[in-house]
Amino acid sequence: MKKYQLACGDELHYYKKSLVLYFRGPRKVLSTGLNHGGCRTDLQAVFNNDGNPGPGIQFNLRADTYREHLDIIAEEDMGLDPEKCTGLCTAASMDNVSIQAMEHENFTVTAIVTGGIQGNGGRIGDTAVHSEKPGTINIILHIDANLPDGTLVKALASCTEAKVAAIQELLAPSRYSRGLATGSGTDGVIVVCNTSYKQRLTDAGHHSKLGEYIGKTVKKAVKEALFLQTELGPAFQHNIIRRMDRFGVTEDKLWSAYREKMEAEKRECTPRFAFENRLDGIKTGEQLVTCTSLYAHLMDQLDWGLLQPQEAWRVGSRLLEMAGMADFSQEKIPKDSAVPWMIQKYIAGLLPLLE
Repeated sequence: MKKYQLACGDELHYYKKSLVLYFRGPRKVLSTGLNHGGCRTDLQAVFNNDGNPGPGIQFNLRADTYREHLDIIAEEDMGLDPEKCTGLCTAASMDNVSIQAMEHENFTVTAIVTGGIQGNGGRIGDTAVHSEKPGTINIILHIDANLPDGTLVKALASCTEAKVAAIQELLAPSRYSRGLATGSGTDGVIVVCNTSYKQRLTDAGHHSKLGEYIGKTVKKAVKEALFLQTELGPAFQHNIIRRMDRFGVTEDKLWSAYREKMEAEKRECTPRFAFENRLDGIKTGEQLVTCTSLYAHLMDQLDWGLLQPQEAWRVGSRLLEMAGMADFSQEKIPKDSAVPWMIQKYIAGLLPLLE
């Protein structure tokens, strides 16, 4: 099925759980794909494949290596010459693709994005661990202009910046630290430019129209793709658990802390469903979400070394009080474990609101 036609005549088709972009002429491609990635001028197509076999079904490679797996998909499923294409793979559905295009007077930029990072979001620099959690942002960025090799690389850098900016603006969490995510461990990018186009652009950074349009199209497409795949967006994030779960403040953690509190005070616990109902009743409240969000950012700045513990706590204690919690302002924050201490104060302040 033809999904979209680009300004230069290149066509995006959707079949066999893949989006395939066919070229109508010579193109220069810079790809992170394991099959024929790098900078190439001899490719005829690029693709993004949904490798998710379905709920509860284990994903299995169709070859000994991931690169060979992609070659088999290209040849057997898409009818492509595996030596003349490069591709990306994901667990996101191609039905949830976002396509965003902007046209300038002498070029067009098109971003084709699928994504989902709820389970696999990470912050660059997090401790490396093996993970099979689903979550990938794949971007095909098509620029209908001729770019020198260095400018093509700069376009990839600008594309990556735009992806990170979109994720930061959504406050998407890392699943491997208490930081904000900057992407996932399996993200992929393919940048395509039109070498037959007589317009030659030499800058794809912040001070160029090309850089501006890359930023705008990719940011918009990443946000829409994440929303379509997992509903990640402003409404989804307007929730104290989703603002604080990267700090370990989860429903299970709150339930455990509540039970410990009731036991210590020799009081009877309410059933879990009643506790959950009370949490549901407050977790999206305007004042509580606003104060919680600012409180979380104070802890971020402690982690980044931008605030001293006493500075953060001076304002943090006021935020807890504004959120309807107890006055903790007279307590002294420890210098060596400031963030874990502030997390515990948040939980301690929240529990009375759940009784």
